[in-house]
Amino acid sequence: MKSWSSPQIPDVAGKGKRPTVFCSSHRGPADTPRKLKQARLYVCGITPYDATHLGHAATYVAFDVLQRVWRDAGVDVTYVQNITDIDDPLLERADATGVDWRELADSQVDLFRSDMEHLRVIPPDSYIGAVESIPQIVDAVTTLLDRGAAYTLDSGDVYYRVSTRIEPPFGSTSHLDRAEMLGLFAQRGGDPDTPGKKDPLDPLLWRAERAGEPAWDGGRLGRGRPGWHIECAVIARDHAGFPLTVQGGGSDLVFPHHEMCAAHATALTGETFAKAYMHVGMVGYQGEKMSKSKGNLVLVSKLVEQGEDPMAIRAILLSHHYRSDWMYTEGLLAEARTRLAHWRRAATSTTDPAAAEELLQDIRGNLVDDLDTPAILDDLDEWAESVGEAGGTAEATALIVDAVDALLGITLR
Repeated sequence: MKSWSSPQIPDVAGKGKRPTVFCSSHRGPADTPRKLKQARLYVCGITPYDATHLGHAATYVAFDVLQRVWRDAGVDVTYVQNITDIDDPLLERADATGVDWRELADSQVDLFRSDMEHLRVIPPDSYIGAVESIPQIVDAVTTLLDRGAAYTLDSGDVYYRVSTRIEPPFGSTSHLDRAEMLGLFAQRGGDPDTPGKKDPLDPLLWRAERAGEPAWDGGRLGRGRPGWHIECAVIARDHAGFPLTVQGGGSDLVFPHHEMCAAHATALTGETFAKAYMHVGMVGYQGEKMSKSKGNLVLVSKLVEQGEDPMAIRAILLSHHYRSDWMYTEGLLAEARTRLAHWRRAATSTTDPAAAEELLQDIRGNLVDDLDTPAILDDLDEWAESVGEAGGTAEATALIVDAVDALLGITLR
């Protein structure tokens, strides 16, 4: 599947360092290996039954910044993202709206591409749908069955055994106790009460064909469609390779999705799924987490249609640390507009060369320290107040403008 066009990224003088990020599974900082020359980044993509809201945008902008920091440090990045273009929520929305599920998915993927272009997010090298990966998923599920890591119910549905012995063991990603796992599993797409399962936590690998639902040839598995977690394990294996340098997504994916992905991948290959897991905080609106099920969405596409500058939207997202949970308000948008205008006025003035060099080092230093973008935006506010003083040059201003573009993805000219 095609992704979207890449933004033009200017070169910046000097060279940055590899970042330290917070790893959910380590529950602490994870250093990017000093000798790292290549990074494998996998970020879980959308289920395309609705447009991109600010919670989605916060996730993809955060990992876009990670890519930019890696590239500034001379690291070659392989970036893979999936699209869950067949799943229950998509089929339910298609049924509710009377739109063919394929048309719905195609329209929302197109809108997502447009949103990412507006936000100047670097596209993945491989943008892969679940549907186009079904042959590989079938092979993977069949392999798990042959190894005793999966079993088939009388219905024809195939489930993974969470009791399968792997290293690191199941639970190492989320560090949740069983009661917490069961609660989240039921809330986030799992089916703990399905009769016949060996363990309530066992996740679906292959759903046997049901009347009125799309299905594909599964060979020995029979006709059906893939489960959610095995999709990402297979796409990551085939297009990025293990171990991933970073597995990324929203914090609501820690369990069950990333826990199950890691289990499937390790059971399949014997390799560690990811060296580090980065998770982005949740964005709320009107007092609750922003979600499609609640309907309290602030959509990127709608803001752009209303004439908002995508760079102001990106500035809102970067004004919060990627790990933090926060609430969107219209006041944040007004503040971002003012900030952006202030920076853009500064971009037409002159800057003291020594101050520009110091600011560039501060930008790089804050990014290396767990992508501390809020601190950088505060520094830019101070820079914008100081431009135009005696001894300043347009070249020094251009250095800052290019750095903000290359490292934060915000254009000031």
